[in-house]
Amino acid sequence: MSGANTWLQRQRKSDLVEIAQQYGLKNFESLKKSELELALDDYLGANEQVFSLDPKLHPYYQNRYQKSMRIISPANDDVQERPRTVRRRATKAADEMPPPPIDSDDEPSTAVARTPARTPSRALSLASRIPLPATPADVAEAVDRSTIAVKARVATLYRESGITEATQATRESLSTVTSVLFAISVFELYFLRPEILADRYAFTIPAVAFLGTKDFPVFVPDMFLLLTSSFWSPALLWAFTSAILPSIAGYFINLSVSSHHGRVGRRSHAYDPVVDPLSFSITKALISYVVYNQGLTFGGWIDETSIARINTAIYGGYKGILTGTAITGILSIYDAVLKK
Repeated sequence: MSGANTWLQRQRKSDLVEIAQQYGLKNFESLKKSELELALDDYLGANEQVFSLDPKLHPYYQNRYQKSMRIISPANDDVQERPRTVRRRATKAADEMPPPPIDSDDEPSTAVARTPARTPSRALSLASRIPLPATPADVAEAVDRSTIAVKARVATLYRESGITEATQATRESLSTVTSVLFAISVFELYFLRPEILADRYAFTIPAVAFLGTKDFPVFVPDMFLLLTSSFWSPALLWAFTSAILPSIAGYFINLSVSSHHGRVGRRSHAYDPVVDPLSFSITKALISYVVYNQGLTFGGWIDETSIARINTAIYGGYKGILTGTAITGILSIYDAVLKK
């Protein structure tokens, strides 16, 4: 074959240099474009078994295969006719040969003619259609692309799930003095509820041998206690000392409203709390101390038994209540300083 592969001839020199670098051709830097084409043609042809499965070089090897299979017409007609004469003589000799004798005792399976072996061109063509990475660098690059795609998909799913917005909203809701006041009240009710609304046996969840569990008795609050004074007397006392009276005091003694009164250029008072948390905390601390520690009944209006039940049920007794008011009072002062 004269001249380089036509596919190589159609490439620019920069592309040829890239191919030479990628597939390991040595000492090509000083070659001209035509010389580089011939050098690459010889190099890729000699390493056909190594590079023939590379999808990037499919056009090159296809062109090389077609060029090698092209019939070159000879100058002498006798040379062109000789193969045809040889083929005709071979065909005639094969027709005149007598068929091979087959013994009648032989089974039909022994007379089956053998089929010629298939050429590997079909398998090679099928394998060449499968895109395979050429070098380890290509494999690493493909892995990196897959990793980036997975990370981008996970980030997209996280954004679309709304977790960030829900977390931010929850954080803003809990980052107020009012939320802390509510949390402390819930904490007190958690310990007070079994005392004023006791649990009663309801039913038993049977054991499951497959899971290895035992019988589990279930207790629920006795709702019939809502019809008795045993529930309402301590419940109303706690509500009066921990919520109603402190809220009334915090509404009328609201320092945040008085500090904004008459100031020009201040923002709207819509953001000021309706109940001042500092006044709420101080009032709750005072009323809890005189009732639960000093036993003040306001002239017999408060049942001493209810005072004892609440003082026993709440975690830490009256000291626990005073600790909660101290926490909310400090937070209210800190919040007021931050808003200045």
